[in-house]
Amino acid sequence: MTNSTEGRERKTFGKPAPKRGGKSFDTRDKYERGSLKYGRRPSGGDDKNDDKARSFVQKRRLNKIEKDVHKDTIRLNKYIANSGICSRREADELITQGLVEVNGVVVNEMGYQVQKTDKVVFDGQGITPEKPVYVLLNKPKGYISTTKDDKARKTVMDLVANASPYRLFPVGRLDRSTTGVILLTNDGHMTKKLTHPSFDAKKIYHVTLDKKLTHEDMKLIVEGIRLDEGIAVVDQISFIEGKPKNEIGIEIHIGWNRVIRRIFQRLGYEVEALDRVMFAGLTKKNIKRGHWRILTDLEVNNLKML
Repeated sequence: MTNSTEGRERKTFGKPAPKRGGKSFDTRDKYERGSLKYGRRPSGGDDKNDDKARSFVQKRRLNKIEKDVHKDTIRLNKYIANSGICSRREADELITQGLVEVNGVVVNEMGYQVQKTDKVVFDGQGITPEKPVYVLLNKPKGYISTTKDDKARKTVMDLVANASPYRLFPVGRLDRSTTGVILLTNDGHMTKKLTHPSFDAKKIYHVTLDKKLTHEDMKLIVEGIRLDEGIAVVDQISFIEGKPKNEIGIEIHIGWNRVIRRIFQRLGYEVEALDRVMFAGLTKKNIKRGHWRILTDLEVNNLKML
């Protein structure tokens, strides 16, 4: 592939352009190595120093969360903000307007301290002061994406046990054999948003098949494969540059159970390996398999603006 062709391919992949198939999916693409929008470009410096810096930042974020957990009281505006309703400044306005009750009594006092045992109500509904936590995991093979398992199998919760003092929940699912990016959070609103069909969260996968994919079958996938739920729409699909023709890059937004595996099975292929390299703009850049990190404020804001 020439430099000009490669440039065009990297520019168009991932945008809602007309469906295309058969082009090369560049493993050096921003989705594989991480977009600069979500982090700084890796420098040529010492990897150990980079790891230490990332470790320091992670510890500092965890310490901030744990400080809130171990406090006996918390300012009412921070309590409201931590619940995810609004910012602290907006919470002050709600308090002065008399819209917040503590233990059945309207409180409009600025700086009011709330105890953990207090019941706080806003707009007729009880709220909790958990600060939203967002953890990005590079899931290894052999773990299931549930909070617990009746068969005592390993779950993603085992991998993020020390990530947060709050209880986390996986956003969507990756099956036991699938690896790659998965988000865990205690933010119920964000989870509902990212998993709702109308949201159309973009996901990019690296697929390894048991045999080479033909151009004819790739064209059929672009046109849409009929499954039990209906026509499986694939946003983009292409071969991976520099790899055998059994390695495919595929972008989808539908969240049907095992949809990618079933698409290829319908055409007589078996998926030997499936790795999610991007979910809703988040990549596994700088996260080793089985490791996790807390999202930056910029990444959280980007998710909220999607």
